Amino acid sequence: MNKVTAAPGNHDSPSSVVESAPRSGAAASSLRRTARQRAVIRPLPWDWADDEVPGYSATHPYVRLYWTATIGSGAVADLLRLVTAATRGRSLRRPTHLHVLVRSGLAHTHNGQVFVRSTIPPLSSIQVRLLPPDLRRKHPKTTTDV
Repeated sequence: MNKVTAAPGNHDSPSSVVESAPRSGAAASSLRRTARQRAVIRPLPWDWADDEVPGYSATHPYVRLYWTATIGSGAVADLLRLVTAATRGRSLRRPTHLHVLVRSGLAHTHNGQVFVRSTIPPLSSIQVRLLPPDLRRKHPKTTTDV
């Protein structure tokens, strides 16, 4: 270990000890989840579920405002990328927020396939109650505002 001697005082404190970099092979096994190479997937439209519930197109301002407040901007960005890829029949890297989309009912996985809703449903009454007060007041009262 190398000691840093830039400041006067006790040089034996833990903050003044500089660790050497790990071996090159050791770093690869401890990468964070978002730094690992993600699998390439080809999402498919999940249209059969869209007949049951009225909803919004993925690009509708409702989705960006209310769903972003509910699941986060990263998850909504992943949703928009998935919908676009499914519509165009394209592949993309597996989204990092896919688990959030599945838990929210906006995507579904089955046998390694990813299905994504092309029509985004309105928030449930529980989700609306969890919104910040200003967004809760602005939220449409019924689904007929679709």
